[in-house]
Amino acid sequence: MAFNIKKRGKLTYYYPGEHPVLSALVTEEMPDGDLKIYFAGLTGGYSAKGVLNLPELVTMDPAQEIPLVLKSWEFWLQEAGICDSLRQIDFIEVHAFGCQPKSPNPLVDPLGYAAEQDRLRKAYAEAYSGFFRDYLPDNGVPARFTVHLEGTFYVSCGAAAGMVLSTPRASPGRTRKSARNFPTAAG
Repeated sequence: MAFNIKKRGKLTYYYPGEHPVLSALVTEEMPDGDLKIYFAGLTGGYSAKGVLNLPELVTMDPAQEIPLVLKSWEFWLQEAGICDSLRQIDFIEVHAFGCQPKSPNPLVDPLGYAAEQDRLRKAYAEAYSGFFRDYLPDNGVPARFTVHLEGTFYVSCGAAAGMVLSTPRASPGRTRKSARNFPTAAG
């Protein structure tokens, strides 16, 4: 995939096609020469399958989906000619959208749905933590990590992040989560 590139002042847009809805990534030149990089959100396994041209679709498995999303961003960095690896950049802040369970139906089985939500929350935390631990052991972890859990089971998994290329590396930060509960049949 070759990106079209549009430069406007200190911003550079990298996008596929002639009339995209979103850029895959946007860079902002900082006064000290570093780049701040913003990645478009991906819908987990669905997007990663297309970006990485994978034969199989992975869904509802954060341990596999999160590395695929981050590997997709790495691929975009390579395609844009910015760098060869996520190991060359530092994540400062990540905004992610956590996937809601596709089943069981929360109106039919609210306790089962709540249990699946719990499983997914824990699996997402481990998947992100594991990726930084295993794939980026020399990098710091984001200072802010916000996971938005939308109140509908129709929301797809997705993620977007901004990061800055700079040294020294950021020190480990804290995890913030925000959530709205899905309404049960009782209201």
